[in-house]
Amino acid sequence: MTIWQLPSMLLVVISSVSPHPHHLFEYDELSQYVDSHQEEYVQTLRDWVAVESDSSDVLRRPDCHRMMDMTAEKLQAMGGKVELVDIGIQELPDGKTVALPKVVTAQFGSDPSKQTVCVYGHVDVQPAKLEDGWATEPYNLTDINGHLYGRGASDNKAPVLAWIHTVEAYQALSIDLPVNVKFIIEGMEETGSNGLDAMIVAQKDTFFSDVDYIIISDCGWLSRRPALTYGTRGNCYFFAEVEGPKQDLHSGVYGGTVIEPMTDLIGILDTLISPSGKILIPGIREAVAPLSDEEWKMYQDIEFDIESFKSKIGVSQLMYSNKVDLLAHRWRYPTVTIHGIEGAFSGPGSKTVIPAKVIAKFSIRQVPNMDPAVVKKQVTDYLYSVFAKRKSPNKLKVTMIIGAKPWLADTKHPLYEAGKAAVKRVFDVEPDLIREGGTIPIAKTFEDVTGKSIIMMPIGGFDDGLHSQNEKMSRYNYIEGTKLFIAYLHEVAHLKKD
Repeated sequence: MTIWQLPSMLLVVISSVSPHPHHLFEYDELSQYVDSHQEEYVQTLRDWVAVESDSSDVLRRPDCHRMMDMTAEKLQAMGGKVELVDIGIQELPDGKTVALPKVVTAQFGSDPSKQTVCVYGHVDVQPAKLEDGWATEPYNLTDINGHLYGRGASDNKAPVLAWIHTVEAYQALSIDLPVNVKFIIEGMEETGSNGLDAMIVAQKDTFFSDVDYIIISDCGWLSRRPALTYGTRGNCYFFAEVEGPKQDLHSGVYGGTVIEPMTDLIGILDTLISPSGKILIPGIREAVAPLSDEEWKMYQDIEFDIESFKSKIGVSQLMYSNKVDLLAHRWRYPTVTIHGIEGAFSGPGSKTVIPAKVIAKFSIRQVPNMDPAVVKKQVTDYLYSVFAKRKSPNKLKVTMIIGAKPWLADTKHPLYEAGKAAVKRVFDVEPDLIREGGTIPIAKTFEDVTGKSIIMMPIGGFDDGLHSQNEKMSRYNYIEGTKLFIAYLHEVAHLKKD
């Protein structure tokens, strides 16, 4: 009799310890699986990088379409419920139209008792040519000392593949996915995600209806320490056009008799920002959320080397000399940048011309609590008033062509707690909590349209050279990043359903 009782007693003990045996996390097996398949992962990345999916070059549009098809085929082969969503056409400056790359959506699992995460990524890339100064062929993934060089390797093909391999690893070991996983992968991110906003709005109550959280892995770490990103700056991009005579004039014949548009333009541009970097447009600085003591403390603890930052960009002096000021002005304060002047003489050699019409391009990075609509008014009002004081007969026209809002998440949200736990498991360190100086407009769109919580979980290195020559993804980041995503899904599964 005792013989039969023993197992049932054991059973009672076991079940009280673990009511859901399938919740035991087999991280070691999954991690070993990833390690033993890394050559395969690198080869897949090589196949993806070989596709020149440059979304800015219309002649490369067939490659963008092919890249979307490859992405869809890969997800289909894994048994995902996959759709290629037509998002319409793009109008070119010459009036012609061209089809936008379709957006790939996929779904793995639809268990209503589980959390559902949606992973966003893109598979289009920035332009790249060997003659731009690459050490290797940009579209031929080249492994040098564990660094995988190729255009789009880090931005954003390897992170997208790492998420795909995450799902694949669970499948290969017949381990139940701890959450339902959806994908939304686009092919126009590098040129402003044309058509994506409308698609998100259209699918708000269908594809996104059961999504609990959105994960974006389209960014990088700040140092060698893994990071979680909780904020990005927005951007307001302006054109300021000054028009004078009806055509360009000779500076010998007419110089001294006309009021020159270029002089007016340089004069008003000089009133935007002081030599020490202070924005002079009234109302801009006042709109910025004050830096709290807690935030100051966070910046203080972040791993960041000013000297290596300086030498990496090749300057002898920065705007600020201490870490907190530098990070704060990179992440949470606005900045004015003057990008260039259209219509000005800029070729080699000398040309004695008075340009008749010149257009300055400048932008102002947006941070909480700035509002692009308000900034537009502040900038235009200010420039018109400064221009009026010059009493010039020339005409000024100021237009804002981009008004992207900043995005900021709460680092105390359970999504970030789960992220910290996953980083701790895989890398055995606490992650740095960082912000991004650049703009990822899609984050704000996801937040505004779907109302879901978002986390940015980068796996790219701080020295990956995004948008630059010799872009790379380190094998270490690619493989360990896949493990991070595996661990993260496990952590998210334990969050309470909202």
